[in-house]
Amino acid sequence: MSKTRKVTLTDQQLAEINKIIDKYKDTQGALIPVLHEVQEYFGYLPLEVEQVIADGLKVSLAEVYGVVSFYTQFTIQPKGKYNISVCLGTACYVKGSGKILEKLESILGIKSGGLTDDGVFGLEACRCVGACGLAPVVMVNGEVYGRLIQADAQGIVDKYKAME
Repeated sequence: MSKTRKVTLTDQQLAEINKIIDKYKDTQGALIPVLHEVQEYFGYLPLEVEQVIADGLKVSLAEVYGVVSFYTQFTIQPKGKYNISVCLGTACYVKGSGKILEKLESILGIKSGGLTDDGVFGLEACRCVGACGLAPVVMVNGEVYGRLIQADAQGIVDKYKAME
């Protein structure tokens, strides 16, 4: 798991978040659309951002956190510029995705759920992505790489490092 970092919001970030809240604050069921848009803007939903949303919508922080922690599309951890997801569903795992994940952890110097210090790479294990015929599968920002072996991990990372 990545380290939790205290976030200090800039005046501009606060203004943008409040603009999103203002757009929905008089709408019933505003919390989820606000969370979606704020996450799209900010990248994730740290506690400090959740507090701004709670205050703006006049709901409790517990309610905001409850929704954020319940739905998988919301995240309280920052994501990398390139998010690498290794499928650990049955078909992928049987064909070696666990070893590919270990290799990626070694190459990037982070564990699953982590973020590189420079914020370029995020790494996570996920369950079935529905590409069992291509097992084992790795996705980077939605781009699918299939029929991989452990040695392919370095090439995938190098491709994205070259884009930096």
